[in-house]
Amino acid sequence: MHRDLRRLDLNLLLVFDALVRHRSVTLAAEELAISASALSHALARLRDALADELFVRVGNEMRPTAAAERMMRPVGEALDLLHAGLAPTRQFDPASSERTFIFAATDYTAFAMLPAFIARMQSVAPKLRFKVVSSRGRESADELVSGRIDFALGYEEEVLPLPAGIESSDWFSDDYVIIASRQHPSIRRKLSLAQYLAAQHVVVTPWDDSRGSIDLVLDRLGVTREVAVQLPTVLVAPFIVAHSSLLMTVPRHAALILRDAAPVTIYPAPFIAPRYTLKIYQHTRHAGTAAHMWIREQLLRSVPVEKYCRCPK
Repeated sequence: MHRDLRRLDLNLLLVFDALVRHRSVTLAAEELAISASALSHALARLRDALADELFVRVGNEMRPTAAAERMMRPVGEALDLLHAGLAPTRQFDPASSERTFIFAATDYTAFAMLPAFIARMQSVAPKLRFKVVSSRGRESADELVSGRIDFALGYEEEVLPLPAGIESSDWFSDDYVIIASRQHPSIRRKLSLAQYLAAQHVVVTPWDDSRGSIDLVLDRLGVTREVAVQLPTVLVAPFIVAHSSLLMTVPRHAALILRDAAPVTIYPAPFIAPRYTLKIYQHTRHAGTAAHMWIREQLLRSVPVEKYCRCPK
C-alpha cells in the first residue's frame, strides 16, 4: 500500500507547495527557513523521485510544468488536512491576529471597494495585514486552488462554469452610467443613444481583452461604438475624459468616485444593460475555516454607502 509514497521523502512536498505559491526559490527557502542551496537540492531530489522537471525558470519566475499543475490541488489539500489534524485547535481572534490575507483584484475593484473594507479592518482588526495582487482573470482560479491567494474579487460578465472547488458569492451590484467632460461640446442635459454612438469612447480592459463588456451589449442591440482609447487600468481614464470629448461607460459607484477626482458629469446609460455584479471567489478548502468565513463576512458588510447621484434626467 502507498508504494510510491514509501519511495518519497514527504518533506519534499513542503518544498513543492512553497514553490507553487511563491514561484521563487529564494522566497520558498525563506518560508521554510532553509538556504536557497538546500531548497535547490531538495527540488533536485523531488524531480528525480517524480521523473519530471516540475518547475522551469521563465524570467525571474519558476513556472510549474503540466505534471506540477496536476499535483497542485491534491498536494495542497493533503498538506491542509495534515495541518488541520496536527495543529492545536485555536480560535481565530481578529482583534489580535497578525495573519496576512492575499486578495486578487483589478484596480477598479481595489479603488472602488477596498477603502471601505480597509477602514472597517482598521477599527475591528488592526493587526491583520492585507496584500492585493493584480487579478489575471480566470488565472486567479488556479491561484485559489494552489493557495497563493485567499480571495479573488472580481466581475464575471457571463455565467461560466467555475473550476472544481471554487465557489462564489455576490458582493455588490450596480448599474452602468456614462461619464463625460463637464465642458463637453455637444452634450448638455441628456445623452441620447445617437449621441452615444456618434462619440468616441475610452474603455478599460484590465486583461487585455480585444473589446469591453459593453460592446457585447451593443452587439445584441445591433449597433457599435468607436473606441478611441483602450487602457489597462482606470487611474488615468477620468482625466482623459475630462479634457476631451470622449465618453466612458462605467458602474455608477465608480462614476461617483471619478467625479470627485476629475471634472466630469454623469449621465444615465441610453440603453439597457445587465447590472454589473462583483463577486467574492474562494476555494472550498478554505471557505469553511473561521478566518476565511470572518473575512468574507466583513467584505459583505463593507459595501460602500452610495452618495446621492445627481444624474441628469
